[in-house]
Amino acid sequence: QVQLVESGGGLVQAGGSLRLSCAASGLPFSAYVMAWFRQAPGKEREFVAAISWSGGRIDYADSVKGRFTISRDNAKTSGYLQMNSLKPEDTAVYYCALGRGSSYYSKSSYKYWGQGTQVTVSS
Repeated sequence: QVQLVESGGGLVQAGGSLRLSCAASGLPFSAYVMAWFRQAPGKEREFVAAISWSGGRIDYADSVKGRFTISRDNAKTSGYLQMNSLKPEDTAVYYCALGRGSSYYSKSSYKYWGQGTQVTVSS
């Protein structure tokens, strides 16, 4: 049974930082691309960042470049999203996902999803 469990969300003031974690089980974690998506109320789920199985390729949405850092630890079957200089527009539910699709940016490339963790940034 595949499980992805996110943690680390919460309420933070603008300019603050949070570190999200995604713990995976039930699948060969190192064989998958790992990504973070987010969904704000009333909006589509959108791509945030993705990292290849080896960490050799990393992509970010333009809106988070220079502020967010994605990483992974295959030995711990876990992934992370360090979020700095947070803005109110970063408020959303954040989801981790694993997949093998060719497009990092497309939701359809990801087969497994976590339940999400809420991030709220106050102004």
